[in-house]
Amino acid sequence: MEKQFLANRNKSFLSSLWKRVLLLLSVFGPATITAMADNDAGGVATYSIAGAKLGYPILFLLPIITILLAITQEMGMRLTIITRRGLADLIRERYGVRASVFMFGTLFFANLGTLVTELSAVKTTSGMFGLPPIPSVIVVVIIAFVLITRGNYKMTQSIMLVACVFFLVYIFSAVKAGPDWNLALTNLIYPHGVDFTPSYIKDYLIIGMGVLGTTITPWGQFFISSFAYDKKIEKGKVILSQLETYWGAFLTDFFSFFMIVATAATLFVNHIVLDSGERAALAIAPFAGKIASQLFALGILNAGFMGLVIVSLSTAYAFAEFFGLSGSLDDSFKESKTFYVLYISQLMIATLFVLITNVSLFQVALVTQIINAIALPLVFYFLINLTSDRELMGSFVNHPFQKNFAIVSSVVIVVASIFTVAAVLFGL
Repeated sequence: MEKQFLANRNKSFLSSLWKRVLLLLSVFGPATITAMADNDAGGVATYSIAGAKLGYPILFLLPIITILLAITQEMGMRLTIITRRGLADLIRERYGVRASVFMFGTLFFANLGTLVTELSAVKTTSGMFGLPPIPSVIVVVIIAFVLITRGNYKMTQSIMLVACVFFLVYIFSAVKAGPDWNLALTNLIYPHGVDFTPSYIKDYLIIGMGVLGTTITPWGQFFISSFAYDKKIEKGKVILSQLETYWGAFLTDFFSFFMIVATAATLFVNHIVLDSGERAALAIAPFAGKIASQLFALGILNAGFMGLVIVSLSTAYAFAEFFGLSGSLDDSFKESKTFYVLYISQLMIATLFVLITNVSLFQVALVTQIINAIALPLVFYFLINLTSDRELMGSFVNHPFQKNFAIVSSVVIVVASIFTVAAVLFGL
C-alpha cells in the first residue's frame, strides 16, 4: 500500500510538473527573442569594443543593465497581455496622430540604420568563411524575406529561438581564449584589476553608456509588445510571461558576458585596438586560435540575421499599430498588405545602401544612436504612464517600486544616451 501510495504521489507530481512546463512553453518566445535580438551585430560590436578597450571591469555594468532591461520589457509585456493592445496602438489612442507620426518616423529611420549595420556585418564577416560578400548579403536577405512572407508566427518564433541557440558559440570562444575567470567573475561585483587613470575612466563612462544603449532600445519595447500580441497570450498567463521576460533579460547579458570575456582575455591584455565586432573575430585568432575566431564570426553572422528579421518586423508591427492597420504574421499578404510591403521595403533599402554606397558605418551608427536618443525618453514616458493607469491596467497597474524604478532607469538611459552622443560629437 505504501509503495502504491508513493508511486501515485510521484506520478501526480510529475503530471503536475509537466502541466506547468507546458503552460510555460505556451507563452515562451516573445520576451526571450526580443532580449536576445538586442545582441545583434551592432550589440556584438559594442560588447567586443568594450572588452577590448576596457577589459574585465566593464562587466560590472552587466547586472545593472540586466535589471533595467527586465523591468522595462516586463512593463511592455504586461501592458499588452492585460489590455490586448500593442504599445503603438495605445499611444495612438491616448496621445493622438501627431505623437504616432513622430514616434514612427524616429523609429523607422533608427531601425533602418540598424539594418544597415546588420547587413554590413554579414558582408564583412562572410569573408572569414571564404564566402563572397555581396552574394552572402543577398542570400541572407532572401532568407529573411521568405521566412516572413511565406511563413507564419509559429515558424518565425521557432526559427528565431533556434537562432538564439547559436549564441552558445560565444561561450566556446571565451573558453578557448583562456581568460582569468576569477577576475572576470569578481568584476561583476565591483570593477578592479586595471589602472583607473582619468583617460580610462572617461572611456569607461562613454563605452559603458554605449553598452547600456545597445541593450535597451526603442525598437525592443515596441517589438516585445507587438510580438506578444501576435502570439495571443491569455491574461491568465501573465505571471508566466513575466517570468519569461526576466529569463530573457538574464539570458541576453549572460551571453554578453562571454563576448566581453573573449575580447578582454585576448585583445585588452595584448593592447590590440578594435573598432568593430567583425575585426574582433579576426583579432582574437592569434591569441585564442582559429576555431575561437571562427566561432566568434559565426556568432556575428547569426546575430546579423536575427537582428535583420526582428528589427524589420518591429518597424512593420509599429506602423500597423500606429495607424490602425492589420499586421500579423498569421495574416496572408492580402490581409496585411501594408505590413508585408513595409517589411520588404526596409530589406531592399538597407541592402541597396550596403551594396552601393561607401558611407562609413561609424557615421550610420552615430546617426542611429542620435535618433534613438531622441526616441527613447518618449517611449518610456508613454510606457510608464500607460502601465501606471489604473483604469487601463486594473489590478495589474505598476507597483510603486516598479514605477519609481522605471522612472529612475529612464533618466539613467536618457542621460547615458545624451552623454554618449555629446562625447562622440564634441570629443568630451
